[in-house]
Amino acid sequence: MAALKAPGRRSRKSAAATQAAGSGSSLVERKLRHLGLHQPSDFVVHLPLRYEDETRVVPIASVQPGASAQIEGDVIRSEVQFRPRRQLHAIIQDDTGQLALRWLHFYPNQQKQVEAGKRIRVRGEVRHGFGGYEMVHPKVSAAGTPLPQALTPVYPATDGLSQASLRKAIDAALDTADLSDSLPAELCQRYNLISFADAIRVLHHPPANVSYADLIEREHPAWVRIKFDELLAQQLSLAAARAARRRQRAPALTAVQAVLPQQLQASLPFELTGAQARVIAEISQDLRRTFPMHRLLQGDVGSGKTIVAAFAAVQAIASGCQVAIMAPTEILAEQHFHKLSAWLEPLGVHLAWLAGSLTGKQRKAAFDAVASGQAQLVVGTTALIQEKVIFAKLGLIILDEQHRFGVGQRLELSRKGEDSLGHEALIPHQLNMSATPIPRTLAMTFFADLDVSAIDELPPGRSPVLTKLIADSRRDEVLGSVMTEVREGRQAYWVCPLVEESEALQLQTAVDTHARLVQALPDMRVGLIHGKLATAEKQAVMHDFRAGSIDLLVATTVIEVGVDVPNASLMIIEHAERFGLAQLHQLRGRVGRGSLQSICVLMYQTPLSMIARQRLRAMYETADGFDIARRDLELRGPGEFLGVRQSGQELLRFASIDTDIRIAEQAREAVVELRDHYPGHAQSHLRRWMRNKQDFLRS
Repeated sequence: MAALKAPGRRSRKSAAATQAAGSGSSLVERKLRHLGLHQPSDFVVHLPLRYEDETRVVPIASVQPGASAQIEGDVIRSEVQFRPRRQLHAIIQDDTGQLALRWLHFYPNQQKQVEAGKRIRVRGEVRHGFGGYEMVHPKVSAAGTPLPQALTPVYPATDGLSQASLRKAIDAALDTADLSDSLPAELCQRYNLISFADAIRVLHHPPANVSYADLIEREHPAWVRIKFDELLAQQLSLAAARAARRRQRAPALTAVQAVLPQQLQASLPFELTGAQARVIAEISQDLRRTFPMHRLLQGDVGSGKTIVAAFAAVQAIASGCQVAIMAPTEILAEQHFHKLSAWLEPLGVHLAWLAGSLTGKQRKAAFDAVASGQAQLVVGTTALIQEKVIFAKLGLIILDEQHRFGVGQRLELSRKGEDSLGHEALIPHQLNMSATPIPRTLAMTFFADLDVSAIDELPPGRSPVLTKLIADSRRDEVLGSVMTEVREGRQAYWVCPLVEESEALQLQTAVDTHARLVQALPDMRVGLIHGKLATAEKQAVMHDFRAGSIDLLVATTVIEVGVDVPNASLMIIEHAERFGLAQLHQLRGRVGRGSLQSICVLMYQTPLSMIARQRLRAMYETADGFDIARRDLELRGPGEFLGVRQSGQELLRFASIDTDIRIAEQAREAVVELRDHYPGHAQSHLRRWMRNKQDFLRS
């Protein structure tokens, strides 16, 4: 996409990169391209990560550990030491004291810089050393040179690309790029925003009087403008995606009053909750429209999302379309298949199963059933997006735990629907399901183009799970609890984070733990399941556990999502401090599936990091999935919720969805006005900020 240019200005693509290299070095240009810096407009918004204050020299006596400082003094000793390893060691002294300098890797010219008797200036982070305060790998320059008059920016870089080269490239871009404002003056005035050009110049070249704290905390008006611009561009892109989807056509699945949905309702052995009924009605209304549904169904662990998906499926099937349900693991997909088969096969619905474990003959039979249209509901894993899978008429796709799929995988399944409906230029409806509730700030920022339904009540008869925090030094007590539960006819899980021994982490492993528990509990039937077992073995173990033939199941996180065994009332999570918060909540949701009082024991190893303490405290304090999601967002960021970690794309470079909620709300307000009254400005803004990212956000 072309850079923004002032009228009459010729394009200067890659000019900044060329000037940065001086001689046009292709190596420097390659490094710049690796950072996504191709044309002047890219360099302009490649903003500093932080700033170094090189404007003053401080006395050695005033330095504090953990803080960066710049000092000037005489080198009174310099030598290469060989204990415990080869390193360059020097002592610098000024009128107030002495400081050690150390380089673990150094070159001869660095050794010359710090020869005894020389007066030098050094900058770096001060830390505690063996003999007092020290700097490791400080930056060295000649003493007496003029000090900078402003803060020095430090940019995101890559191996082999120096800060000096980056600064040169960015300065070249600032001379050639178009810095005209993409926002109308009225909007800037309403939200008290400084101009884009002023914001960019301040951030790349902070004036001498600028507040260091405001820059570092990103509270300076220049940062406010940049964060507003970024959030506005994202919201504009999502609004465009929503508008584009409404211009597309989808099969209108109008058979809501058909016999099949009514038969499903009448055959259920339980009453739907009010929340389930409300959500079913919302989805049904979407499916009757002639543009594609794009709805997110969120509900806490055990809230009953599968039956909601079943009602959506029968509406599509009764309307003459196929339905595909894709789950991230074979265990979860198989559980969906069994549940849906039990509900729908008695009503005459034909189901097909597609997973990697099928034999060649079974796979061909499934392919044929899908292609002919005989299979009305197809359940499976990512096997659904194999090239050989061809649908007859796919009108609805359902993604369970949608954030666990890659962006490309989600799009691929949608395209299969488009191919099957291609002669009619139709797009399939899409329902995304997640047992990880999306916090409000995340829903507003990243899911603005989706309609969101929430199942906010659990089915009756569910007992809340009691959560206990126990140090692993009390393992014998935990074993006693397992024996008590099993003697009373109940079952238990014992979850471990790794399958094989890791010297780095030194964690308990599922294999070793299983062997030890078999020895410690000789009268108990102890099973083992983990991701490295063959699919048939995993299925056999889960069948035995559901049937009650296994008392204690030792497992990795393969049982994290979807496994439903109502008789399991106790879960022990080994090394709970190593798991993410959302993962712990999902695991805890495997118990408490029936009316039994259930317990989740989080067994941890000391000492605990601050993050681990926060996670365990959150698990102890609340069972509310929305509160868990909010805390997890604060700890880990939005990538886990969105399923985009593997994409390599940055979600937000400058704004924070946790601390910049007010700016996000203002950006949402501005979107409507910009699209309705200033379409030219809206397009300019998207070109500046969203180049090559619109499709990523729309997926």
